[in-house]
Amino acid sequence: MSASLKIGHFAGIKVQIHWTFWLLFLFVAIMVLSGGGTSTDLWWNFTFVTALFICVILHEFGHALTARTFGIETRSITMLPIGGVASLKEIPDKPMEEFYIAVAGPLVNVVIALALWVLIPVGDVMSADPEVIQQKFSTIDGSNFLISLLFVNIALVLFNMLPAFPMDGGRVFRALLAMKLGRVEATRIASATGKFLALIFFLTGLMFSVVLAIIAVFIFFGAHTENITVQQLSLLDGNTVRDAMITEFSILDPEDRLTAATDKILAGTEQNFIVASSGNIRGILYVEDLAAALRQFDQEVRIEDVMDTDFTILQADEPLKNGYTKLQSGSKSIFPVEDDGEIVGILDMNNINEFLTFRAARDY
Repeated sequence: MSASLKIGHFAGIKVQIHWTFWLLFLFVAIMVLSGGGTSTDLWWNFTFVTALFICVILHEFGHALTARTFGIETRSITMLPIGGVASLKEIPDKPMEEFYIAVAGPLVNVVIALALWVLIPVGDVMSADPEVIQQKFSTIDGSNFLISLLFVNIALVLFNMLPAFPMDGGRVFRALLAMKLGRVEATRIASATGKFLALIFFLTGLMFSVVLAIIAVFIFFGAHTENITVQQLSLLDGNTVRDAMITEFSILDPEDRLTAATDKILAGTEQNFIVASSGNIRGILYVEDLAAALRQFDQEVRIEDVMDTDFTILQADEPLKNGYTKLQSGSKSIFPVEDDGEIVGILDMNNINEFLTFRAARDY
């Protein structure tokens, strides 16, 4: 079962909701009801969270559609309790491309805030007595729904533009640094800055807001992961898939029975197999699918009835970092490799990690 619920494709981009997002509604319900709120209060708060959800999705589409103008497609947009994530298929190589992609999201919130500003008599609301304002915004209802949404969009812009990598502001910071220092050094500095700010957010969150503390944890580990990824990609520069691919591997026939795969696994170290006939790749047999089939059927089932036919073929002379990026960002654990239409190898993350280990040792 998938951890995310797909709600549709928009502009060719899959939009999905991670299961943890629903915890946000549970949190809101607890806060409203524990404060003596009514079912009407609960309805208004749920409606507000939904409106905010739409604003965040539009924010992520700002990133995704701007990336598309640079030839970078987006695999999916996923909603989490702390916000949205646009999963780009590639990392923008040029600093200015990353700059424009990063600022596009917050600019969407600026546009939303400006539109709401035109629609709402903000001056009348803000000129009221401070006690009246505090009372007015003590809960969400029809009288303050839009202006609350306006202020939240402003807050999203201000918070996202903090230089806490890998948030939008941190990516802008990295892009500006990269123009002078190069991507690797810029990422190292931006990552360290992001971790430092995450620590401040976490300590502040422990005192005032558990949500801020949770966000801080995501920022810290996001900054760390991005820094490691960029360092590894730099080590892969100048190498092709051929340099790291596995060249000793087994090929199974679609007509083979499952026993052929189990015998191969027990006799060696291979777990996943290319399935091909007449030199043409027909699918990939993953050990997880094999185990599931053995539990459901018997070993005389044909491999073609179990294999995964959704696969990507890498070319032996394409940049190795392309394979690395695809392995990291997708759910597939191996890719078959071809050279002039001939199957010449397999690329998996274990082999790339071994390649990185030896490359880092050589460059040390």
